[in-house]
Amino acid sequence: MSVAFAKEESAEAASETILPARPISDRINLVTEAGLKMLQDELARAQQALEAANVPEDVNERRRQSAVPVRDVSYYAERVRTAQLMPVPTSNEVIAFGHTVTFEREDGRTQTFRIVGEDEANPSQASISHGSPVAIALTGKTVGTVVQLGQRELEILSIS
Repeated sequence: MSVAFAKEESAEAASETILPARPISDRINLVTEAGLKMLQDELARAQQALEAANVPEDVNERRRQSAVPVRDVSYYAERVRTAQLMPVPTSNEVIAFGHTVTFEREDGRTQTFRIVGEDEANPSQASISHGSPVAIALTGKTVGTVVQLGQRELEILSIS
C-alpha cells in the first residue's frame, strides 16, 4: 500500500506531537492544604482535557490535541503523589513553611510573602516557594533578625 493512502502521518511528524516532560524539582514537595487542592484540581483538569482530546476519530488530530494533556497528567500525577501536606504553623516565633513574613529591605521598602510549595508560589500574589533564596534565608529566623541575602539585608518585622 502506498504511503499516500495511509491516514496516519509519518513517524517524524507524529514525534513532533510528543512534548518533553515538564521539569520536576528535586526539592521536597511540601504543600499547604490549598496547594494540595490546587494540584488535585489541575490533575483533574488535565485528565478531562485528555479525555476530550481522545474524542476525534482522526488519529493525528488526537495526537495533536492530547500532547499537552498527556504531559500535564504526568506532571500533576507525580506532584500529587509526592506531595507532603504540611500542618499550619502553630507558633509565630520562628519562620517556617506556611508562615507569612513581613520584612524591611535596606532601601526602606516593606514586603510581605507567605512561604508555600513550589507549584502554588506566585510572587505577584505575595507567596514564594519554600525553595526560593528569600524563603531559605528567612526560614528558622525570628522577628528582629537581620538576614543577609547576597549583597542585601532584610530585617524581619513580623511572622504570622
